[in-house]
Amino acid sequence: MTNLSLFIARKLAVEGGPSFSRFIIRVAIVAVTLSMAVMILAGAIVRGFQQEVSGKVFGFWGHMLIKAYQEDVMYGEEAISMRQPFYPSLSAVQGITHIQVYATKPGIIKTGEEIEGIILKGVGSDFRSDFMRSCLQQGTFINPSDSLAERHMVVSAATANRLRLKVGDEVTIFFVQEPMRYRRLTVIGIYKTGVEEYDRMYALVDLRLIQRLNNWSPDEVGGFEVFVSDVNKLQRLTDLVNDQYLGTRLQAFSLRDINPNLFDWLNLQSTNERVIIILMMLVAVINIITVLLILILERAGMIGILKALGAHDGLIRRIFVFHAAYVAALGLLFGNLLGLTLAWVQKHFQIITLNEESYYVAVAPIALDPVYLVALNVGTLAICLITLLLPSYLVTRISPIQVIRFG
Repeated sequence: MTNLSLFIARKLAVEGGPSFSRFIIRVAIVAVTLSMAVMILAGAIVRGFQQEVSGKVFGFWGHMLIKAYQEDVMYGEEAISMRQPFYPSLSAVQGITHIQVYATKPGIIKTGEEIEGIILKGVGSDFRSDFMRSCLQQGTFINPSDSLAERHMVVSAATANRLRLKVGDEVTIFFVQEPMRYRRLTVIGIYKTGVEEYDRMYALVDLRLIQRLNNWSPDEVGGFEVFVSDVNKLQRLTDLVNDQYLGTRLQAFSLRDINPNLFDWLNLQSTNERVIIILMMLVAVINIITVLLILILERAGMIGILKALGAHDGLIRRIFVFHAAYVAALGLLFGNLLGLTLAWVQKHFQIITLNEESYYVAVAPIALDPVYLVALNVGTLAICLITLLLPSYLVTRISPIQVIRFG
């Protein structure tokens, strides 16, 4: 009986039926196509946005910080020794890929008539510089093996623009301490991460400069940055490091805990994505249900003849459900083609641009997840088929005697 239902449904789909139903079917296919394309683009942009922004945040600071237990966990650290049982062996722990030392120190940068506050972030010989090198717009990055590295600094493009700096310029930085100190440093590079909080506040220098300014020994640092392989396991790994590798004087802080507002904002994008998907799915479902009802009403004569020939309601219902499913499948196919094409165009030609100061990225990023695409297609088709079951019961209300008599 299922084969007979499929056969009749295919015949109806090929013949197309009356002109009105053909028009409605085409409208429904277009609606499902657009809905599917929008859902694909929404998922791709939201995932790309989350990956891009979180990648910048984690690239600058690592995924967790280990430092002395204190209220202020971002700068102005208390000195701790590099000679820790977990350094550098922590990078061998499953899920952790790298650990490196750092220190920060606030200062006042002066160039001619311009003056403003800045935070120097000191990096050592173990610094993983691939992310920062990818952010360089001009010049080079600090080389800790260079004997002159303590006189070098890398500033952000935002700082360079405000203070009218270029590579090769010298600046004076004053440090409010007792006694007050200052250093003349040469700008060797200009970077831009796109994360305004970092670009506006930080410049990078050699770690030894901060050690000398703070009168620290060569084995004293401000803390450790830790990188993990899977961000979804970050909290578990942070708890693991705190429980098994640190004493009472040190504590590991997840970057999600240090900057919760940013990550709450990123999570909000997932909420927006879910709202868009729900709305687009409703559009697709409503259109498919409309098609089914119109098909049943326009084929009332055929339904009466089939019932008169002995066909039961279940067989006839399957005919129209299969027919509507065929329309939905066509819409999904065209929607995938349209959505993936638009995503490819955006990825390679970057048509949609954004305000980088507000969104941390200059163009709408694209990240296609095959698992998401499969789940979206299967879920949409399944929901369409399930919602078709109820209106298909309209078949049972059609009387073969009345249809044949008045049809």
